Amino acid sequence: MNPEPNPAPAGLSGSLEDVLAVKKAKLKELRDRGVDCFPPRFEKTHACDQLQAIGKPLEIGASNPAPVTCAGRLIQLRDMGKSIFATIQDGTDKVQIYFKKDALPEALFLIVKKDLHPGDFIGASGTMFKTRTGEPTVAATSVTLLAKALRPMPEKFHGLKDVETRYRHRHLDLISSEETRKVFRQRSIIVSTVRRTLESMGFVEVETPILLPTAGGASARPFTTHHNALDRDMVMRIATELHLKRLIIGGMDKVFELGRLFRNEGIDTKHNPEFTTVEAYQAYTDYHGMAKLFEETVWACAQALGKESVEYNDKLISLKPPFHRVSLPELWKEACGEPIESVLQGISFDRKALLALANRIGVPAGEGTPSAKVFERVFDGKILPRLEGMNFVLDHPAAITPLAKLKPGSPSIVERFECFGGGDEFANAYTELNDPEDQLERLRQQARVKKEEKDEEADVLDNDFVEALECGMPPTGGIGFGIDRLVMLLTGQSSIRETILFPMLKEG
Repeated sequence: MNPEPNPAPAGLSGSLEDVLAVKKAKLKELRDRGVDCFPPRFEKTHACDQLQAIGKPLEIGASNPAPVTCAGRLIQLRDMGKSIFATIQDGTDKVQIYFKKDALPEALFLIVKKDLHPGDFIGASGTMFKTRTGEPTVAATSVTLLAKALRPMPEKFHGLKDVETRYRHRHLDLISSEETRKVFRQRSIIVSTVRRTLESMGFVEVETPILLPTAGGASARPFTTHHNALDRDMVMRIATELHLKRLIIGGMDKVFELGRLFRNEGIDTKHNPEFTTVEAYQAYTDYHGMAKLFEETVWACAQALGKESVEYNDKLISLKPPFHRVSLPELWKEACGEPIESVLQGISFDRKALLALANRIGVPAGEGTPSAKVFERVFDGKILPRLEGMNFVLDHPAAITPLAKLKPGSPSIVERFECFGGGDEFANAYTELNDPEDQLERLRQQARVKKEEKDEEADVLDNDFVEALECGMPPTGGIGFGIDRLVMLLTGQSSIRETILFPMLKEG
């Protein structure tokens, strides 16, 4: 006879208020009986995955006499009268526990039979055996209630289906979904692998300020706040670039920072206003050196997860180096029918020509659309769909990249790449601009664009950084890549919210 799940205890099938009332009444009853429902500690000897490893090699019906003590959340109870089967889950795995009436003190067996419910945390001691159905199981000789759950758990076998509920109540999602737990275990492996890989290359991890007087190093709108003691407005960083390059100037030849950035932008499946990135800077190299760094880092993460390729956005993508290298000017000419230089004018856009091109090829753009946004729409609509696999798209306009070095012989194209795969961007890298006079002019040009085109995302002029640059910076390569996006790629997730434990959501 197969054990069947117990029906819900009386009173647990009504409204949430009814369920809470029944649960709180049970809690009071247990306390009145002298049961400590929230003991301060419990010593266990084995995690669930270790118990599985002990039990699996056993023959059917065989046992291992070594004592074990485990603990976890009770996720299932099956009452068969004089015996009860339970399943607990901890952070490693699940394991079955067998409570037999004549193997437990009567008071403990009654607690299991009448007072425990799915969601409670329990501890149990006993020995391992393998049931007739081949299930590694703890034959319990004692049981301890460790925490009484007052709220109902998600439906065990189907989990949470509503994505808003999953994101807003991530603890419930983690309780009910092994897939969710797996993604975040893999995220942890990816983060630690990124750190180890960069450190093995000789990079030093550093920390730079989050609160700043101005937001520089990227094209984005910052969050603003106010420092009461200093009585001054400040912004939260949108990039770590400028401070990290100051460290290169100071003689730290290889530095990286893994941390949070904050951009006051929209919320969608590819963007979260608070996100995690890595920025790395290396003296005496260029954007080709950064491409190699990124390939090796992604490949190390893939190997750590046991993968060589991934299914991402319905495409099979190989992660094995080298990635494809393609020229943006060449792609632009193929897609738009004219050289990219036709819409550029030195370190600026030829706005009239850019709008005319957008109109001719059917890209939406109006007089109020900033030039950088028009360029982005052309790229996303006409060029990005041409890319397959992992691609480094090399050489971008100086008009949208004020911190990168011009290509030798070009007045308008800089040494920059963006890495794309499956239609999404994963990395951005430069041969860093180290000429302070050129840098000052570029940032002044961005300030003009910000004023004339009302482009709130244009780079700002950071005089402190320019002053630091005047002390001399060696030839340098720099790269930034998002951890959340990288986890999306390596775990095959279509939404960034699946890779952030607590994503920002619109009010529901």
